[in-house]
This record gives sequence, C-alpha cells and structure tokens, in this order.
Amino acid sequence: MTAVEEPRTALPFYMKGNYAPVQDEIEAYDLPVVGRLPPELNGRFFRNGANPPDGVTPSHWFDGDGMLHGIRLRDGKAEWYRNRWVRTKLLAGEERFDPTTFEFDLRAGRANTHVLRHAGRIYALEEGSFPNEISPDLDTLGPTDFGGAVTTPVTAHPHVCAETGEMHFFGYGLVSEPSVTYYVADASGQVIHAQPIVTPTPVMMHDFAISRNHAIFLDLPVVFDLDVAMSGAGMPFCWRPDNGSRVGLVDRRKIANGAPVETRWFDIDSCYVFHIVNAWEEDDGDVVVLDAGRHPSMWDASPDAFEPCYLWRWRFGLRTGSVTEQQLDDVEHAFPRIDDRRAGLANRYSWAVMGRPGEPAITDAATGVVKYDVTDGSSTFHDFGAGRSTSEPVFVPAAADVGEDDGWVLSFVYDKADRTSQFVVLDAADMSADPVATIDIPQRVPHGFHGSWFGDE
Repeated sequence: MTAVEEPRTALPFYMKGNYAPVQDEIEAYDLPVVGRLPPELNGRFFRNGANPPDGVTPSHWFDGDGMLHGIRLRDGKAEWYRNRWVRTKLLAGEERFDPTTFEFDLRAGRANTHVLRHAGRIYALEEGSFPNEISPDLDTLGPTDFGGAVTTPVTAHPHVCAETGEMHFFGYGLVSEPSVTYYVADASGQVIHAQPIVTPTPVMMHDFAISRNHAIFLDLPVVFDLDVAMSGAGMPFCWRPDNGSRVGLVDRRKIANGAPVETRWFDIDSCYVFHIVNAWEEDDGDVVVLDAGRHPSMWDASPDAFEPCYLWRWRFGLRTGSVTEQQLDDVEHAFPRIDDRRAGLANRYSWAVMGRPGEPAITDAATGVVKYDVTDGSSTFHDFGAGRSTSEPVFVPAAADVGEDDGWVLSFVYDKADRTSQFVVLDAADMSADPVATIDIPQRVPHGFHGSWFGDE
C-alpha cells in the first residue's frame, strides 16, 4: 500500500473529523424514520468513499481503500443499512505497480470513488484500475475487464446516454500510449467501441461528458509525475499550466462502424475540472454546450490544496471553431449532479454541495445543498443547520415520465455535535422545505465521494 503510519497529531484533514475512516462493518434493520418516506422510493442508495483501515494513513485523500455505505428502502420503510469495504487486491496487501517493469496490475485498485449500475451490474470505480463488481448486498464479486474488451483503467465517471442506454467511458494511461482510450458499452453491457484519444502529455482526466452526438474530453494541466509515482511519496500529479488547456470533441455518429474517429480540439483558458454537470447541443447541433465545475488551478502549491470550484459554461461552435466561456455562479460548490434522464440532453436543474456564504464547499463547512436553475439563473439553498454537513446529493425522479425536479434529493448528513449521521430525503421541487424524511444511521458515515440510487428493477 502507498501508506505510512503517522502520529495522530500529524494527521491530515482527510483523517480527522468526519473525513476520518470508520473501522466497523455493521448492518442494522428496520431503521426508525422521522417523517414519511415516499412509497415510490423502492431501491438502494449506495455511496462510495476513501476509508483506510486502522493504522494506515494514505499519502493523499484519494488513496484510501474504498468503503460502500448502503441503505435499502421499500414500501415506505428503511429495511437496512450496511457498510462494507470493497475487497480489492490492494486491501489484501498486494501491489498495483511494479517499479522494475513499469507495469500496473489493473485488477488492483482502491475502488473508492463512485458506484453505479449498468445493464443490471453494479460497479465500484476508481480511475486507476478495472471496476470491481458489487452485489446488491454490498459483497465484492471481483474486478472485471468486460470480457477482455477493456485493456486500460476505467474512469470513475462513466455516463449513460439517456436516449440509447449506452454507457460511455474512458481510461487514461500514464506510462504508455495511448494516453486515453474511449469506450462505448451498449445497453446490454457489451463493449462495442474502443479507440485512442491522443494527448501530448499524460494528464489526470477525472471526468468527461457526452451530448447527443459527441463525447467530450478534457485535456487540462494536472500532469503525471513519474518520479513521484516511483517514490510512492505522494500524489503523482502536479499543476503544469504550460501544458495548456483544451477540450476535445468526438462525433458519436461516426463510431457505429467501430473505426476510430478524429478528435476535434478547442483551446480554453487555463483551469481544471474534476466534475462536469452536463453537456448538450443547440442551434441544430452546431453548438455543443458544456456546464462544469471550474477550478482556476489544482494542486499548485500542495497536493492537499483544492482551489475553489465555480459553475461555468463553455460553448463550442462546430461551424465557426469558436469558444465562449462564461461563469454562471460566484459561490463555491462541489459534487454537482443532475436528473440522469437528462444526460446528454439540455437540463434545467442541477444540485450540488454548498456552504453558507463565505464558507468552502468541500469541507465540514458544507452545510447544505444548492439547486441551480440554469433557465432563469436562480438558485435555492437548503441549509441543514449549524454544525451539520453533507455529501453529494443524488436526484431520484418520482416516476419515469415526471418533470425534471419532480422527485427527491438524497444524501447523508453529519452532525458534528453528537458525531452522528442521518440519511435525508428532500423535496427536489421545494428545496426550502423541511426534509420529507430523515433516518438515523447507527454508525457515523464519513464524508466520501460519489453515490447512486438503484431503483428496483
């Protein structure tokens, strides 16, 4: 493991407060509910995050072993909560990098960043390895390379096309070409397309986007540092603004025959993007629009220095080759999500973690969830209260054919005063209202990364 034991007094932020890991895997049944759980919420909510075992302090927040927290809702009841480590090869003590051959074992990863379902299979993901398949009860079934069709790591942020049901994803390489490989899996889970995307330098490409007709890749200046990677001394990426910043578009309509498609690149102002919001097309497909959380830089001074993130929009003119960049909000946010039924199509609403004015959005000060309305430019903030902080909000529609904010926003909320966690259900249409329902969790749920709702199929 890339980890060291340190005195408690020297612990970094991600080992303290509600970032600190929990060590017990538990389960509890028939959880008490305050309020009324909507009867339409039949399914499971899983959330992933970094949770190193006792005595281990990773070199970076992103390098902790993955732990899933899950809650099962059915017929207005909270049937169970349980948490489980993802049983990876790294958790078992195996290594992922051989410094003598410069090869990575892609079956060995942390599996700590995201969890999603496609074609009936649930995957725990982190961008340095193959996904690990997970059972509906949080058991680890093991890593998968999609029947040998995938030969690179897999991003933690695949996107499922709302119209075709295809899962679009990619993997980036750090020590060998190609720098990036773009994949498409059809609605049944079969990989039907793979092609290289050439970038001049190995970069950390955390997320990407799809619109109706394009896949959208981000070549930004967080660059791989081989010396740091070989030393195991810390996060092997650094800020290199001279690398340039550009966005590449691949025409999805041309990949039906399986042949590689040229990437069209657009230069943008220097920045970094961890998480996109969505992308879509306007003007009869002549303009591709991308909304994302933009950081002015990332890890310039320290690998623990996360610059503020603001909502921005880029518009790429396919006929003219033009790019426009526009800041949409001046309050810091983190972990944006949309109604997944709008993935690749124009969305009106999105939700994200946000602090009170003047407070950051990625620490224990993130006291609430903001709802953006990009049609009229307004936003609504739900404040969970002083001393309470939340993690990524996930929208769940009330039914398949309802409006874009007709449903609920789900998240875990931590109370600093008594060091407890709740699962909270908000009315997505009225973010100013009190929670629809809250469920006391019998164990603290640390702040993590990403989660998903898996409705009963």
